[in-house]
Amino acid sequence: MSRGPPLMLVLTCALAGILVGCDDMSDQPKYETYEDAPGFPQAQAARQPPAGTVARGALERERAKRHPPEVTQALLSRGQERYEIFCAPCHGLAGDADGMIVQRGFPAPPSYHTARLRSVSDRHIFNVISDGYGVMFPYGNRIAVRDRWSIVAYVRALQRARQMSATATVVPEAKEPGG
Repeated sequence: MSRGPPLMLVLTCALAGILVGCDDMSDQPKYETYEDAPGFPQAQAARQPPAGTVARGALERERAKRHPPEVTQALLSRGQERYEIFCAPCHGLAGDADGMIVQRGFPAPPSYHTARLRSVSDRHIFNVISDGYGVMFPYGNRIAVRDRWSIVAYVRALQRARQMSATATVVPEAKEPGG
């Protein structure tokens, strides 16, 4: 009575079958993006997506751009972290346009504490972060939408803190009644 092939022979055959079936998937017939492709319209391999096609996540990103999140301590903390990474090299830690890049000769951006930048909308700051302005590089594809809003909230906090400290030093102390 035979019990079948030895286990080692079965395992060896299974492994050989697996290895033979593993082709190099990067080395297969395919068209490169702009390569001529007979059989396709205009003989081009690059195809236009069907009308009405929307990239995955695009609708949510557009919605997030239009509706800033509620300002919370967590959002401000995230904004400070992102600001120190992306903005402080030029704008400085306090927003005075005295970052390390500026100290090394790069053109200085405007201070966040000018009357003009205190009066611009949050959307303006968001758009400048997204699209750049003047010599500022656009960060729209490097900083997530929510993080851009968190930076806007942090810039506003920097502005308010500066305004509050200026007001506290300008406004005289209240006098005691009768004194």
